[in-house]
Amino acid sequence: MRADRLLALLLLLQNRGLCAATELAAELEVSVRTVHRDVEALGAAGVPVLAERGRTGGYRLVGGYRTRLTGLTGDEAGALFLAGVPDAAKELGLGAVLATAQLKVRAALPVELADRTRQLQERFHLDPASWFRDADPVPELARVAEAVWEQRVLRVHYRRWRGEVNRELRPLGLVLKSGIWYLLASAAPAPEGVPPVPARTSPAPGSAAPPAEAAAAVRTYRVSRILAAEVADRHFTRPPDFDLAAHWASATRELTGMLHQDTATVRVSPRALRLLPAQFGTAGAEAARQAGPPDQEGWAVVELPVESTPVAVSDLLRLGPDAEVLAPPALRAAVAEAVAALARRYAETSTTAAPS
Repeated sequence: MRADRLLALLLLLQNRGLCAATELAAELEVSVRTVHRDVEALGAAGVPVLAERGRTGGYRLVGGYRTRLTGLTGDEAGALFLAGVPDAAKELGLGAVLATAQLKVRAALPVELADRTRQLQERFHLDPASWFRDADPVPELARVAEAVWEQRVLRVHYRRWRGEVNRELRPLGLVLKSGIWYLLASAAPAPEGVPPVPARTSPAPGSAAPPAEAAAAVRTYRVSRILAAEVADRHFTRPPDFDLAAHWASATRELTGMLHQDTATVRVSPRALRLLPAQFGTAGAEAARQAGPPDQEGWAVVELPVESTPVAVSDLLRLGPDAEVLAPPALRAAVAEAVAALARRYAETSTTAAPS
């Protein structure tokens, strides 16, 4: 472990030039005292490190010295694919590995290209998390990633909306979507001599395991709902034709189709028309684009894909008085009932709060 740290220290000095001990300590996640000891160790090994005293001082390599110890390990090479999402790499337990890999690559580049990569990092940053929502806690993510990488069966205790279940899974891949981690996995067959656990059918991704005849079907599990995970000793054979990106694209299209169960005809004000993309995403943007011509009051009629009636009522009420549901009749009645209930609630509150 110390050898890796000494190499990282050497590469930091080579790539950045003069570095304060506090800066090195923060980068290596060690104490300043440890940095001083590591610098002494580099000097004893023949690396010409020069200490500059004073408020703006620090450590630097004697001019012209460069190391050629820049070979990437397998873990470091793999971690480079997460270079654009360092927080995700850290959650997977690869933060330090990614940092070392980046240092090695930069040290191996010609000076002009190394400067170019530094400028890119200074000017561009990728933040995949959504606005106004805290990231899900994923205490089992590193263990799940281990099972994915090593192709080992994963035992999980999983929380569904209908209750908690235990599952044995063949984990095939992890996906980070808008700051939320998802596991794509199929049910693991029972070991020889052990009868399979009966499974119930569920249409929703990430809920129940598939029935026995469809045990190989791939399901989607939200990693934050994995309450406990254990990597089993059993390995599994990864399906040779499984394409993670293609399967995820297919799953998201299927989920979108399942969510949008109906289409609402809604009359909206100019303000609500502008809000549709923000409130309803891609479906809202498409509905706004295909809106009918404005009437004398400036209102327009849109066709908006919606989820189940209770969810649609909640979503449409966010538009307040700037929207009127015209069809289907059941949804219009449900919205009217919700508005009437709100009116009664606030009328009761006004009566209760009125001074005697």
